[in-house]
Amino acid sequence: MAAPTMALQTFQGIGNREDLEDALYMISPTATPFLTMCGRKKATSTYHEWQTDALDVAATNAQIEGDDASGGTSIPSVRYGNYIQNSSKYAVVTDDQQAVSSAGDVNKMAHQVAKRMAELKLDMEYSLTRNNRSSAGSATLARQLGSLETWLWGSRSANVNTGTGYGGGTATLSGATLGNSINMGSTEGTVPSFTSLVTGVITDSSSTSSFAVGNLKTVIKNCWVSGGDPQIIMVGGATKQVVSGFAGIATIYREAGKTSKGTAIIGAADLYVSDFGEHRVIPNRVQRNRTAFVLDMDFWDVAYLRSISQKEIARTGSAVKRFIDVAYTLVAKNPASSGQIIGLTP
Repeated sequence: MAAPTMALQTFQGIGNREDLEDALYMISPTATPFLTMCGRKKATSTYHEWQTDALDVAATNAQIEGDDASGGTSIPSVRYGNYIQNSSKYAVVTDDQQAVSSAGDVNKMAHQVAKRMAELKLDMEYSLTRNNRSSAGSATLARQLGSLETWLWGSRSANVNTGTGYGGGTATLSGATLGNSINMGSTEGTVPSFTSLVTGVITDSSSTSSFAVGNLKTVIKNCWVSGGDPQIIMVGGATKQVVSGFAGIATIYREAGKTSKGTAIIGAADLYVSDFGEHRVIPNRVQRNRTAFVLDMDFWDVAYLRSISQKEIARTGSAVKRFIDVAYTLVAKNPASSGQIIGLTP
């Protein structure tokens, strides 16, 4: 068959209206699990401080009847701190773009502000969980907060199960051995020097190893021995799939059976049960796959000098401008409560 001679076809027409849906679709991830799980508190300066304390270890305590009191040396608390980090986003929409009719029937500036705020939260999650040192900054260098990875790295102690091939020493905070909750699956680089804030970072090694259930059990045990109750295992996407393959995983939250879309095949682990309790396994798109966290979230807060806010800034032409920013830092109330396994194969 052939089209009739001289027929006007759609690809020739120039007045055909477009068929564009009145909706906007976005697939970009917006979840920020660590930021969401953290407690919230107020900061009042660009350097936020707190104190950490611990009980003496249990020991034999048998005294002679009527003996004079002796010993009992009082040990002061340890003072920690972290610098406030400023993060911001910027939205600009021209007056003409605001005025024209467009698909989706949305307020252009409101839509851009919503996007920038979601992006800002993702940036915060990135800074909070990655391998960042705490820095005071300068007139030409931005202040930076010490992150989850570096706080846990700083709390290492001599009785850590460090895996094979590790040749470094012990990093401490304020000269005190605080924790035993780091496990290195492979060789990692030099140990940084720590004071009352985390000024060093993990030097990644090119050598990595697979995530082993034995390493996870060791870190959970060490967190428990230190006094923590880690109920969260937070991992990257690739590592989450490794966890789902561990032997001895507990029953998933829902059982296999019929669903509205057919028979369910359960191939994921949402809950890991160890000798020391139940631990939720939470995937995080933003954290590094080479690191797995074991967290007691009672000991992690985000302190805000200024909460996320938007403000209209001065025009310099025919456009509306919005500035969105936040000033915040990570509070590691006692990093010995939590742990991490580092040097994992991404």
